[in-house]
Amino acid sequence: MNQKEIKELIEFLVEKDIAEFQLERGDMKLNIKRGGTPQLAPVMHVAPAGTSIPSTPVPAVPVEGSAQPAGASTQAPAPPAVDADLHVVKSPIVGTFYEAPSPGTPPFVKIGDSVQEGQVLCIIEAMKLMNEIEAEVSGVLAKAFVSNGTPVEYGMPLFGIRKQ
Repeated sequence: MNQKEIKELIEFLVEKDIAEFQLERGDMKLNIKRGGTPQLAPVMHVAPAGTSIPSTPVPAVPVEGSAQPAGASTQAPAPPAVDADLHVVKSPIVGTFYEAPSPGTPPFVKIGDSVQEGQVLCIIEAMKLMNEIEAEVSGVLAKAFVSNGTPVEYGMPLFGIRKQ
């Protein structure tokens, strides 16, 4: 298992709010625990007998927002300020936000455009899959909360649509 696969696994565990996970493949063991006080712990590499691997400890990197000290507030950071009359379209997945179908093409929508329910507003790329995000209501696109190529989290505001 490489570093990229482990990172994707951790993102999945955070998204699904899984607190503990164990995986064993041959002589490789992976144990992930979330919660409690974040600590840096040495990572030990296990090798088959007769094989030598330098035993330099590698610091574990805590996943952002995955663990909090006991008694810490679990309140998420405040979302960007929005007008009360705006319908906020939020990201249904973690990925990268793209405003156009491909580089060099015009964006799906611009501020001030009229949008219809079901109209594609943007694409979020997640694990090499392009996911079209559609308008949930009809109205006028009043606000864009993210810019092209920006990483987005689950539930993050993408657009504000003023219903008509």
